[in-house]
Amino acid sequence: MSLIVQKFGGTSVADPERMRAVADQIGRTLRRGNQVVVVISAMGKETDDLLRLAADVSTTRPGREMDMLITAGERKAMALLSMALHDIGVRATSFTGSQAGFITDSSHTNAKILEVRPERVREALEAGEVPVVGGSQGVSTDLNVTFLGRGGSDTTAVALAHALHAEVCELYTDVSGVFTTDPRIVDRARKIDHISFDELLEMTASGCPKPAMRSVEYARTHGVDLHVRSAFTWETGTLVTKEDPDMEDAIISAVTHDTDEAKVRFAGVPDHPGIAGRLFRALASEGINVDMIVQNTSEDGHTDITFTVPHSEASLADETCRQLIGELGAKDVSVDEQIASVSVIGAGMKSNPGVAAKVFETLAANDINIEMISTSAIRISCVVREEQVDQAVQALHEAFGLHAGA
Repeated sequence: MSLIVQKFGGTSVADPERMRAVADQIGRTLRRGNQVVVVISAMGKETDDLLRLAADVSTTRPGREMDMLITAGERKAMALLSMALHDIGVRATSFTGSQAGFITDSSHTNAKILEVRPERVREALEAGEVPVVGGSQGVSTDLNVTFLGRGGSDTTAVALAHALHAEVCELYTDVSGVFTTDPRIVDRARKIDHISFDELLEMTASGCPKPAMRSVEYARTHGVDLHVRSAFTWETGTLVTKEDPDMEDAIISAVTHDTDEAKVRFAGVPDHPGIAGRLFRALASEGINVDMIVQNTSEDGHTDITFTVPHSEASLADETCRQLIGELGAKDVSVDEQIASVSVIGAGMKSNPGVAAKVFETLAANDINIEMISTSAIRISCVVREEQVDQAVQALHEAFGLHAGA
């Protein structure tokens, strides 16, 4: 008998019909001789509705009360799914994050898991029940309800799978797996059958929206195998595991893109030791998430430092940099929000020279200018103009032969 953790996202349980369909899938999994633990997100767009309601009611929106409000969506969904399971003869018990043993830090709206103590979940399994756990929530060390942030249900599911030694963690969503690129941009994008944690982590960090990056990090750290699949077709999706040394890696596995980026240029700073450290310490203190960083060649003892941040943090980054102009001797700060990044990812590029050259040649052949470049062992990312990013994705996907039937 295998233990499987199944997580269902908001679109998977958006209405009563979808709830019943999910209950049927859980029943089928049980009939195959497995034990099942379920993690569920809020129904449909309910989290967005709760956020809008909070904004209509309050201008202060204290973090503690926001967490209490937002996690109500998952509590509603877990109770309804448990009822649907009882209707088909499956004994089920719902658990909040705190009841399921999720201990977090005290950071509201984006808490981090410190420990999982799933005793009540184990007891339910031993009693022949299906535990249905509300995702993205826990209880802090000071006994307050906490919310793990958007996409936190994926992390809840992976953490439970690790704590319970599950065979696999199935992440059900509205797509049939992980694709070689966004099918909305390239209609011949191909579903990937098997991918490594490292590759998927690079994909989620560079624009692939599902699964949540935190959940992939957790799965890689703790060795939890993932299966990303559709809650609408129930077909086999994408398996995510550690690298198989016996498997020949594809040179390039995927092309991703991210339009949620802005470029900040801190211009004309003295080219002295400590300048970059002071700048990025100030940005970190404001909680600003910096991605790519480029420092230009010094001219006349001065240089430009350019970096990218999420759109939502561009104004704060601009303000933070302007406060440092006098202290660091900079000439100016500018922000460009009309940029995007395109990335090629593949474990095979570690042992295959020429990937960077092919990326740059392909973009040049399509008259796409590269404004910034960032690399890792298995990723090459380029900042381009936002209006050209779809063209860049299409060209690179074709150049590396990732299309269906290749």
